[in-house]
Amino acid sequence: MKLMTQLWGDRTLIANATGCSSIYGGNLPTTPYTVNCEGRGPAWANSLFEDNAEFGMGFRLAIDKLTEEARKLTAELGDSLGSELVEAVLAARAEDETAVAAQRERVADLQTKLNSDNSATARRLLELSDYLVEKSVWIVGGDGWAYDIGYGGLDHVLASDKNVNILVLDTEVYSNTGGQASKATPLAAVAKFATGGKHIGKKDLGMQAMSYGHVYVAQVAFGAKDAQTVNAMLEAVSYDGPSLIIAYSPCIEHGYDLGEGGSQQDLAVKSGYWPLYRFDPRRIIKGEAPLKLDSKEPTVTFSDFISKENRFRMLAKSNPEEAARLAELGQMHIQRKWTELKHKAQLTYEAGTLTD
Repeated sequence: MKLMTQLWGDRTLIANATGCSSIYGGNLPTTPYTVNCEGRGPAWANSLFEDNAEFGMGFRLAIDKLTEEARKLTAELGDSLGSELVEAVLAARAEDETAVAAQRERVADLQTKLNSDNSATARRLLELSDYLVEKSVWIVGGDGWAYDIGYGGLDHVLASDKNVNILVLDTEVYSNTGGQASKATPLAAVAKFATGGKHIGKKDLGMQAMSYGHVYVAQVAFGAKDAQTVNAMLEAVSYDGPSLIIAYSPCIEHGYDLGEGGSQQDLAVKSGYWPLYRFDPRRIIKGEAPLKLDSKEPTVTFSDFISKENRFRMLAKSNPEEAARLAELGQMHIQRKWTELKHKAQLTYEAGTLTD
């Protein structure tokens, strides 16, 4: 969340599902969000568990409509604003932050000229002119929202062609309400409603999103490979369509000293339990494999990974035979998943458009 605001700052709009992230994100009267030296900062709002994806989609639809109106009015006032300025404003593309900064300057010049024009068209454009600067819309929540209660809405957004970014803070459990099992809870883990250990694997949200073909998908673990996380977020925002980032999120429910969060994330990646990847549909257009694996073949076992966390060790104490069986099954799941990902990362397509 901090990285997001550092990268896109005051042009960030965040739709935050109810959960841990909404508690630490909007715990009034204090809030972690702040403004820059110009007094601008991210816009944040919290919606319900069950409709946050639709809520965030509403951000995008409203912004697109207001931007469309602002561009239309800018073109209408071309003579009074100056054709050179108008052409530059309308042709601008938010390719990077340098381009965004240049557009801000152009919009500031446009606003200065509008202040001296009292026509109704100019007054309306002055109200809407900030929408001529590209906004970065983020839909944020935990796995309880994304995998379970809010999945219907999430899938609806992924199935669209709208330019929204979705960040799933995956703790693999309903953290905010006491640690109940969710569809993201992994095989062999103990949680409320899975006290005998989860007997089936977690839902593969990333693979489901990839199946659409037009969705940017990344799985990241900041503590294991921070550069990959940054690259994924930059690519997600640059992609003109729905983007999904699934972020490994340490939680007190995992049952270890969170000061060791970085090393535990690293172990999750090295075991193959949490593979790092980026699926970019733009590579399909170039005739390349859309999936890029950012982590290497597993070098440690699933048992090595789970031995560090109480959510897995609890079962080893209460039912060692079942714990051993599930650990072996978990290792098989990792090997199967890794084989599938490697195969998918080798698939190439004939160059063309995504709609071919």
